[in-house]
Amino acid sequence: MKTVRAVLALSLAGTAFGVAPAAHAADPAQSVSDVRLSRSSVSVSSLNTVPITIEVDGKFPGWGANETLHVDLERAGGKGRLDYLYSAELTRYEGTVADGKYRGVLHVPSTANGTFQVDSVITSGTLITGEGEGVKVVNGRKIDVTGTNQPRITAKALNEPSPVSKPYTIRWSVINDQTGKPYGSKIKVGLNQDTGCGWNGGATLLTDTAGYITRTYPAANTIPLTCLVVPGNPMPIAKGWADVKRIPGVSATPARTSAPVGTKIAVKGAVTGGTYQCKVHLQRLYGATQWRSVGNTALDYQKGSYTLTAQPAYKGNIPYRVLFPACNSLVTATSKQFVIRGT
Repeated sequence: MKTVRAVLALSLAGTAFGVAPAAHAADPAQSVSDVRLSRSSVSVSSLNTVPITIEVDGKFPGWGANETLHVDLERAGGKGRLDYLYSAELTRYEGTVADGKYRGVLHVPSTANGTFQVDSVITSGTLITGEGEGVKVVNGRKIDVTGTNQPRITAKALNEPSPVSKPYTIRWSVINDQTGKPYGSKIKVGLNQDTGCGWNGGATLLTDTAGYITRTYPAANTIPLTCLVVPGNPMPIAKGWADVKRIPGVSATPARTSAPVGTKIAVKGAVTGGTYQCKVHLQRLYGATQWRSVGNTALDYQKGSYTLTAQPAYKGNIPYRVLFPACNSLVTATSKQFVIRGT
Protein backbone atom coordinates (compact mmCIF):
# COMPACT_ATOMS: atom_id res chain seq x y z
CA MET A 1 0.00 0.00 0.00
CA LYS A 2 1.37 3.37 -1.03
CA THR A 3 0.89 5.23 2.24
CA VAL A 4 2.71 2.91 4.60
CA ARG A 5 5.41 2.03 2.07
CA ALA A 6 6.20 5.69 1.45
CA VAL A 7 6.73 6.26 5.15
CA LEU A 8 8.83 3.11 5.49
CA ALA A 9 11.02 4.20 2.59
CA LEU A 10 11.58 7.56 4.24
CA SER A 11 12.41 5.83 7.52
CA LEU A 12 15.03 3.72 5.81
CA ALA A 13 16.62 6.87 4.41
CA GLY A 14 17.29 8.18 7.91
CA THR A 15 17.40 5.20 10.24
CA ALA A 16 17.68 1.45 10.45
CA PHE A 17 13.98 0.70 10.63
CA GLY A 18 13.08 -2.41 8.67
CA VAL A 19 11.70 -3.72 5.42
CA ALA A 20 8.43 -2.69 3.84
CA PRO A 21 5.74 -5.40 3.84
CA ALA A 22 5.42 -7.37 0.64
CA ALA A 23 2.45 -6.71 -1.60
CA HIS A 24 -0.06 -9.43 -2.37
CA ALA A 25 -2.02 -9.32 -5.60
CA ALA A 26 -5.78 -8.86 -5.38
CA ASP A 27 -8.01 -11.89 -5.96
CA PRO A 28 -8.92 -11.92 -9.68
CA ALA A 29 -12.47 -12.98 -8.72
CA GLN A 30 -12.95 -9.62 -7.02
CA SER A 31 -14.14 -6.73 -9.14
CA VAL A 32 -15.62 -3.25 -8.95
CA SER A 33 -18.31 -2.37 -11.48
CA ASP A 34 -18.86 1.25 -10.40
CA VAL A 35 -17.72 3.92 -7.95
CA ARG A 36 -20.00 6.96 -7.72
CA LEU A 37 -19.18 10.36 -6.23
CA SER A 38 -21.99 12.70 -5.20
CA ARG A 39 -20.04 15.70 -6.52
CA SER A 40 -17.53 16.23 -9.30
CA SER A 41 -16.01 19.41 -7.83
CA VAL A 42 -15.64 21.06 -4.42
CA SER A 43 -14.14 24.18 -2.91
CA VAL A 44 -12.62 23.92 0.54
CA SER A 45 -10.65 26.35 2.69
CA SER A 46 -8.26 26.24 5.65
CA LEU A 47 -8.41 23.21 7.96
CA ASN A 48 -11.96 22.33 6.98
CA THR A 49 -13.04 19.30 4.98
CA VAL A 50 -16.01 18.94 2.63
CA PRO A 51 -17.85 15.60 2.91
CA ILE A 52 -19.11 13.97 -0.27
CA THR A 53 -20.96 10.69 -0.55
CA ILE A 54 -19.15 7.84 -2.26
CA GLU A 55 -20.73 4.54 -3.32
CA VAL A 56 -19.19 1.29 -4.58
CA ASP A 57 -20.80 -1.58 -6.48
CA GLY A 58 -18.62 -4.66 -6.43
CA LYS A 59 -18.05 -8.36 -5.98
CA PHE A 60 -15.70 -9.34 -3.18
CA PRO A 61 -15.91 -13.11 -2.65
CA GLY A 62 -13.78 -14.24 0.25
CA TRP A 63 -14.16 -11.02 2.22
CA GLY A 64 -15.87 -11.12 5.61
CA ALA A 65 -19.58 -10.31 5.78
CA ASN A 66 -18.89 -7.29 8.02
CA GLU A 67 -15.80 -6.10 6.14
CA THR A 68 -15.73 -2.35 5.50
CA LEU A 69 -14.10 -0.71 2.50
CA HIS A 70 -12.11 2.38 1.61
CA VAL A 71 -11.74 4.01 -1.77
CA ASP A 72 -8.27 5.16 -2.84
CA LEU A 73 -8.09 8.27 -5.04
CA GLU A 74 -4.80 9.30 -6.69
CA ARG A 75 -3.73 12.71 -7.94
CA ALA A 76 -4.50 13.09 -11.64
CA GLY A 77 -3.64 16.77 -12.10
CA GLY A 78 -2.82 20.07 -10.47
CA LYS A 79 -0.51 20.77 -7.53
CA GLY A 80 -1.21 20.25 -3.86
CA ARG A 81 0.25 18.86 -0.67
CA LEU A 82 -1.51 15.50 -0.93
CA ASP A 83 -1.03 12.96 -3.71
CA TYR A 84 -3.68 10.50 -2.52
CA LEU A 85 -7.01 10.52 -0.67
CA TYR A 86 -8.75 7.71 1.18
CA SER A 87 -12.44 7.67 1.95
CA ALA A 88 -13.74 6.97 5.43
CA GLU A 89 -15.23 3.51 5.98
CA LEU A 90 -17.83 2.34 3.49
CA THR A 91 -20.40 -0.15 4.79
CA ARG A 92 -22.60 -2.49 2.77
CA TYR A 93 -26.19 -1.29 2.46
CA GLU A 94 -27.49 -3.74 -0.13
CA GLY A 95 -26.70 -7.26 -1.40
CA THR A 96 -23.91 -9.56 -0.19
CA VAL A 97 -20.13 -9.59 -0.33
CA ALA A 98 -20.46 -11.69 -3.48
CA ASP A 99 -22.40 -8.87 -5.15
CA GLY A 100 -23.11 -5.82 -3.05
CA LYS A 101 -23.37 -2.05 -2.74
CA TYR A 102 -21.38 0.01 -0.25
CA ARG A 103 -21.72 3.62 0.89
CA GLY A 104 -19.64 6.05 2.90
CA VAL A 105 -18.09 9.53 2.94
CA LEU A 106 -14.97 11.07 1.41
CA HIS A 107 -13.71 14.01 3.49
CA VAL A 108 -11.96 16.38 1.07
CA PRO A 109 -9.37 18.78 2.58
CA SER A 110 -7.91 21.99 1.14
CA THR A 111 -4.55 20.23 0.79
CA ALA A 112 -6.07 18.08 -1.98
CA ASN A 113 -6.09 21.08 -4.32
CA GLY A 114 -6.14 19.74 -7.89
CA THR A 115 -7.78 16.76 -9.61
CA PHE A 116 -8.12 13.29 -8.10
CA GLN A 117 -9.28 10.07 -9.72
CA VAL A 118 -10.69 6.91 -8.17
CA ASP A 119 -7.91 4.31 -8.37
CA SER A 120 -8.87 1.27 -6.29
CA VAL A 121 -10.97 -0.18 -3.48
CA ILE A 122 -9.35 -1.76 -0.41
CA THR A 123 -10.50 -3.33 2.84
CA SER A 124 -10.14 -1.57 6.17
CA GLY A 125 -7.76 -4.34 7.23
CA THR A 126 -5.50 -3.58 4.27
CA LEU A 127 -5.52 0.12 5.10
CA ILE A 128 -4.43 -0.60 8.67
CA THR A 129 -1.72 -3.16 7.96
CA GLY A 130 -0.43 -1.78 4.66
CA GLU A 131 -0.29 -5.32 3.26
CA GLY A 132 -2.07 -6.28 0.05
CA GLU A 133 -3.27 -4.53 -3.06
CA GLY A 134 -6.68 -3.04 -3.71
CA VAL A 135 -9.13 -3.98 -6.42
CA LYS A 136 -8.33 -1.66 -9.32
CA VAL A 137 -11.04 0.56 -10.78
CA VAL A 138 -10.96 1.12 -14.55
CA ASN A 139 -11.60 4.70 -15.72
CA GLY A 140 -12.52 5.84 -12.23
CA ARG A 141 -14.48 9.04 -11.74
CA LYS A 142 -12.65 12.29 -11.04
CA ILE A 143 -13.17 15.15 -8.63
CA ASP A 144 -11.77 18.67 -9.00
CA VAL A 145 -10.73 20.31 -5.74
CA THR A 146 -10.13 24.03 -5.24
CA GLY A 147 -8.20 24.33 -1.99
CA THR A 148 -7.41 27.70 -0.46
CA ASN A 149 -5.75 28.89 2.77
CA GLN A 150 -3.94 25.59 3.09
CA PRO A 151 -1.88 24.90 6.22
CA ARG A 152 1.89 25.37 6.18
CA ILE A 153 3.77 23.25 8.70
CA THR A 154 7.34 24.13 9.70
CA ALA A 155 9.77 22.78 12.27
CA LYS A 156 12.65 24.49 14.06
CA ALA A 157 15.15 22.58 16.19
CA LEU A 158 15.93 24.62 19.30
CA ASN A 159 19.23 22.93 20.20
CA GLU A 160 20.70 22.03 16.82
CA PRO A 161 22.96 20.20 16.32
CA SER A 162 22.62 18.07 19.42
CA PRO A 163 24.30 14.76 20.27
CA VAL A 164 22.32 11.66 19.37
CA SER A 165 22.75 10.61 23.02
CA LYS A 166 20.80 13.67 24.23
CA PRO A 167 17.11 14.66 23.94
CA TYR A 168 16.22 17.18 21.26
CA THR A 169 13.51 19.84 21.10
CA ILE A 170 11.43 20.97 18.11
CA ARG A 171 9.21 24.01 17.86
CA TRP A 172 6.44 23.30 15.36
CA SER A 173 4.30 25.88 13.60
CA VAL A 174 0.99 25.52 11.73
CA ILE A 175 -0.12 28.66 9.91
CA ASN A 176 -2.14 29.76 6.89
CA ASP A 177 0.18 29.41 3.89
CA GLN A 178 -1.83 31.87 1.80
CA THR A 179 -1.78 34.73 4.31
CA GLY A 180 1.35 33.78 6.25
CA LYS A 181 -0.58 34.33 9.47
CA PRO A 182 -1.95 32.05 12.21
CA TYR A 183 -5.46 30.69 11.92
CA GLY A 184 -6.23 32.37 15.25
CA SER A 185 -7.40 29.28 17.13
CA LYS A 186 -5.85 26.26 18.78
CA ILE A 187 -5.29 23.42 16.30
CA LYS A 188 -5.44 19.72 17.08
CA VAL A 189 -2.25 18.04 15.86
CA GLY A 190 -0.60 14.65 16.16
CA LEU A 191 3.10 14.32 16.98
CA ASN A 192 4.53 11.05 15.76
CA GLN A 193 7.59 9.23 14.45
CA ASP A 194 8.50 6.74 11.73
CA THR A 195 5.58 4.71 10.31
CA GLY A 196 3.20 6.51 12.68
CA CYS A 197 3.62 9.55 10.44
CA GLY A 198 1.26 7.92 7.95
CA TRP A 199 -1.57 7.87 10.47
CA ASN A 200 -3.48 10.02 12.95
CA GLY A 201 -1.92 8.34 16.00
CA GLY A 202 0.78 9.49 18.36
CA ALA A 203 0.47 12.17 20.99
CA THR A 204 -2.57 14.33 20.14
CA LEU A 205 -2.12 17.88 21.40
CA LEU A 206 -3.24 21.43 20.74
CA THR A 207 -1.13 24.27 19.39
CA ASP A 208 -1.44 27.71 20.92
CA THR A 209 -3.54 30.32 19.12
CA ALA A 210 -0.44 31.49 17.23
CA GLY A 211 -0.08 27.97 15.79
CA TYR A 212 3.01 26.97 17.83
CA ILE A 213 3.70 23.82 19.80
CA THR A 214 7.04 22.74 21.33
CA ARG A 215 7.97 19.13 21.97
CA THR A 216 11.07 17.49 23.47
CA TYR A 217 11.90 14.04 22.10
CA PRO A 218 13.97 11.44 23.97
CA ALA A 219 17.47 10.39 23.01
CA ALA A 220 17.70 7.33 20.77
CA ASN A 221 20.35 5.18 19.14
CA THR A 222 18.81 5.97 15.77
CA ILE A 223 17.30 9.12 14.31
CA PRO A 224 13.59 8.53 13.73
CA LEU A 225 11.51 10.24 11.10
CA THR A 226 9.78 12.96 13.14
CA CYS A 227 6.52 14.55 12.03
CA LEU A 228 3.53 16.68 12.87
CA VAL A 229 0.19 15.75 11.31
CA VAL A 230 -3.17 17.47 11.20
CA PRO A 231 -5.56 14.55 11.75
CA GLY A 232 -8.22 13.63 9.21
CA ASN A 233 -10.54 10.71 8.55
CA PRO A 234 -9.01 8.20 7.99
CA MET A 235 -5.64 9.83 7.12
CA PRO A 236 -4.01 13.15 8.07
CA ILE A 237 -4.98 16.12 5.92
CA ALA A 238 -1.53 17.70 6.28
CA LYS A 239 1.96 16.64 7.38
CA GLY A 240 5.21 18.33 8.21
CA TRP A 241 8.64 16.78 8.73
CA ALA A 242 11.53 17.79 10.96
CA ASP A 243 15.06 17.49 9.60
CA VAL A 244 17.07 17.84 12.79
CA LYS A 245 20.86 17.86 12.54
CA ARG A 246 22.39 15.49 15.11
CA ILE A 247 25.93 14.72 16.23
CA PRO A 248 26.72 10.99 16.07
CA GLY A 249 29.03 9.13 18.37
CA VAL A 250 32.00 7.48 16.63
CA SER A 251 33.99 4.73 18.32
CA ALA A 252 37.18 3.11 17.01
CA THR A 253 39.32 0.33 18.48
CA PRO A 254 42.36 -1.23 16.75
CA ALA A 255 42.89 -4.98 17.16
CA ARG A 256 46.56 -4.27 17.98
CA THR A 257 48.37 -1.16 19.16
CA SER A 258 51.75 -2.23 17.75
CA ALA A 259 52.80 -4.43 14.86
CA PRO A 260 55.59 -4.82 12.30
CA VAL A 261 55.56 -2.34 9.40
CA GLY A 262 53.14 -3.48 6.68
CA THR A 263 50.99 -5.61 8.98
CA LYS A 264 47.24 -5.32 8.38
CA ILE A 265 45.36 -4.45 11.58
CA ALA A 266 41.58 -4.48 11.90
CA VAL A 267 40.02 -1.31 13.29
CA LYS A 268 36.47 -1.86 14.50
CA GLY A 269 33.86 0.50 15.82
CA ALA A 270 30.36 1.88 15.39
CA VAL A 271 28.49 5.10 14.63
CA THR A 272 25.31 5.94 16.55
CA GLY A 273 22.36 7.72 15.05
CA GLY A 274 21.05 5.70 12.12
CA THR A 275 23.54 5.26 9.33
CA TYR A 276 21.66 4.15 6.20
CA GLN A 277 23.92 4.48 3.13
CA CYS A 278 26.66 6.20 5.14
CA LYS A 279 30.43 5.59 5.17
CA VAL A 280 33.40 6.03 7.47
CA HIS A 281 37.02 6.81 6.59
CA LEU A 282 40.18 5.69 8.34
CA GLN A 283 42.54 8.68 8.50
CA ARG A 284 46.24 8.91 9.26
CA LEU A 285 47.99 12.02 10.54
CA TYR A 286 50.63 13.45 8.21
CA GLY A 287 52.86 16.07 9.77
CA ALA A 288 51.43 18.05 12.65
CA THR A 289 47.90 18.80 11.41
CA GLN A 290 47.04 17.12 8.10
CA TRP A 291 44.69 14.15 8.23
CA ARG A 292 44.47 11.99 5.10
CA SER A 293 42.10 9.13 4.36
CA VAL A 294 43.80 5.77 3.90
CA GLY A 295 40.67 3.66 3.54
CA ASN A 296 36.88 3.73 3.78
CA THR A 297 33.93 1.39 4.10
CA ALA A 298 30.14 1.44 4.26
CA LEU A 299 28.45 1.13 7.63
CA ASP A 300 26.13 -1.69 8.54
CA TYR A 301 22.90 0.31 8.47
CA GLN A 302 21.21 -1.84 11.11
CA LYS A 303 24.00 -1.77 13.68
CA GLY A 304 26.09 1.18 12.50
CA SER A 305 29.18 -1.00 12.85
CA TYR A 306 32.22 -1.15 10.59
CA THR A 307 35.63 -2.75 10.11
CA LEU A 308 38.53 -0.85 8.55
CA THR A 309 42.14 -1.88 8.00
CA ALA A 310 45.19 0.03 9.24
CA GLN A 311 48.69 -0.79 7.96
CA PRO A 312 51.65 0.86 9.68
CA ALA A 313 53.87 2.38 6.98
CA TYR A 314 56.97 3.08 9.09
CA LYS A 315 58.50 2.43 12.47
CA GLY A 316 57.29 4.62 15.28
CA ASN A 317 53.99 5.95 16.66
CA ILE A 318 51.39 6.60 13.94
CA PRO A 319 48.24 8.57 14.91
CA TYR A 320 44.92 7.41 13.40
CA ARG A 321 41.30 8.38 13.71
CA VAL A 322 37.98 7.43 12.06
CA LEU A 323 36.06 10.17 10.25
CA PHE A 324 32.30 10.07 9.70
CA PRO A 325 31.43 12.59 6.93
CA ALA A 326 28.04 14.33 7.14
CA CYS A 327 25.33 11.93 5.96
CA ASN A 328 21.52 12.21 6.03
CA SER A 329 20.71 14.21 9.18
CA LEU A 330 24.04 13.47 10.88
CA VAL A 331 26.82 16.06 10.92
CA THR A 332 30.52 15.31 10.49
CA ALA A 333 32.14 13.65 13.50
CA THR A 334 35.36 11.83 14.38
CA SER A 335 36.48 9.18 16.81
CA LYS A 336 39.08 9.80 19.47
CA GLN A 337 42.61 9.67 18.10
CA PHE A 338 44.46 6.39 18.65
CA VAL A 339 48.04 5.30 18.00
CA ILE A 340 49.45 2.21 16.34
CA ARG A 341 53.18 1.72 16.73
CA GLY A 342 55.05 0.37 13.75
CA THR A 343 57.94 -1.92 14.70
